[in-house]
Amino acid sequence: MATEIQREATKKNSKLPRVVWSSRQRTVGRREGQRRAKPGTKGEGDYYRIVLRPKEQFTNFRTQDVGKPGGVQRLSGRGDTGSWATQAWLISKDAAHVEDKRLIADNKDVEDLIRHLGSEPIHERGDILTAKDRPHYMSTSTPGKTPTTRRNTDEKKRLVG
Repeated sequence: MATEIQREATKKNSKLPRVVWSSRQRTVGRREGQRRAKPGTKGEGDYYRIVLRPKEQFTNFRTQDVGKPGGVQRLSGRGDTGSWATQAWLISKDAAHVEDKRLIADNKDVEDLIRHLGSEPIHERGDILTAKDRPHYMSTSTPGKTPTTRRNTDEKKRLVG
């Protein structure tokens, strides 16, 4: 329930003109030619980002926490075909550190992740590293027969014998 003072303030504020800033007014504080820094390029974040695929390949993005909360997160993207694939991995700075442009794991979950990537993550700039995704392996065992194949085989056996 609003108090009498809050009601009066609401009446007063609703009579004031609303200020809408243009894009030019928002950039007044920046020097000429200076732009906003892209996320992750300064190195001041809480996570390292291991980029596997360019973000232009995806339309929607979603993060999933993997393992213990706050340690490793999977950033997946939805492609044009509708399938989901890993775009990047986010690794907490508490779980890993960078030495000589290489990511060194301080945690077993991160160690397993680095081992399963297609290549070793290499430091690009700030908090951003790049690596290749793990290769897609074909299954070594032959797939089982589909129901239609089984049915056709059974019919042939009945006809023959």
